[in-house]
Amino acid sequence: MCEGGLVTETRAGKQALRPHAEEAFAEELRALAAADDRPRPERWRLSPWAVSLYLLGGELPGGTVVTPKYVGPRRIVEVAVSTLATDRALLLLGVPGTAKTWVSEHLAAAVSGDSTLLVQGTAGTAEEAVRYGWNYAQLLANGPSREALVPSPLMRAMSEGMTARVEELTRIPADVQDSLITILSEKTLPIPELGEEVQAVRGFNLIATANDRDRGVNELSSALRRRFNTVVLPLPETAEAEVDIVARRVDQIGRSLDLPPAPEGAAEIRRVVTVFRELRDGVTADGRTKLKSPSGTLSTAEAISVVTGGMALAAHFGDGVLRAGDVAAGVLGAVVRDPAADGVVWQEYLEAVVRERDGWKDFYRACREVSA
Repeated sequence: MCEGGLVTETRAGKQALRPHAEEAFAEELRALAAADDRPRPERWRLSPWAVSLYLLGGELPGGTVVTPKYVGPRRIVEVAVSTLATDRALLLLGVPGTAKTWVSEHLAAAVSGDSTLLVQGTAGTAEEAVRYGWNYAQLLANGPSREALVPSPLMRAMSEGMTARVEELTRIPADVQDSLITILSEKTLPIPELGEEVQAVRGFNLIATANDRDRGVNELSSALRRRFNTVVLPLPETAEAEVDIVARRVDQIGRSLDLPPAPEGAAEIRRVVTVFRELRDGVTADGRTKLKSPSGTLSTAEAISVVTGGMALAAHFGDGVLRAGDVAAGVLGAVVRDPAADGVVWQEYLEAVVRERDGWKDFYRACREVSA
């Protein structure tokens, strides 16, 4: 799962609300590059070993601490990094909130030093976003030419030997997806208007992400799927791991938003994570009570959002201490997406589990108030 970064300044000298990974963690990347004496694939900023260390965290010989960007099985990161060291593209697959985008960004930052060569997949993504477009003023004035051509992020990555990213691949229309096949199999991008092609130079590769809840939206063709090595990112295995992820990320987001630290907030973080995990799994943590699951995903990312919103409430409208009343509305909003079906699930959980749980009376009262 994910960890956060710090606020940096944009080129205009203003603070960026959400800096790119290579900016937020520039010091760590520099320290890793200086200490990294292992072989590096061509045009990689770091060796595969150092890229894995950057994502998983650790300590360098000189004492520099590298913060973990992903909390999960080490082997998953190692497989992802080793895939990028080959000529095969990488597909990160998982349910919402499993840090697919976060891992994709940090992999690109560590490998190429640039995570911005990005195509955001939507139902309206056109082929030009994957291949290339045209400056129509120059095209009309002078006809097709290199000067009139507008390269896509993938074309730039191919020509410069960089790592490109495609987010939400399965949300892109099937005919646009298929334009990737030649790029990934032949490592070329034809430009028939100019009678030319762009050949990928060594160092080029592609990281795509896909939400497995989008199955059936725009399924990948078998020809395209064969071009990827698929790595599935799981949800956190234990409640303790998920609590740690949420606490770290909330602290970092809070600092980037200038929110004061929320003392004694660990109890509320644990409660939010417990509620999400139990409803997600359909059973209480002790395994004694089976539960109905709501329609939403109740992911770790949503837990982070709920707690961050609670911190803002506590800071601006309370005494700065994160309490049950600060997170109750956020939990309700995350659980009840369908007022009819999810409302019943939530009320049953509230009365059968939360009401009877020792030490949760304040949370029960707060949830009843916002549910009324």
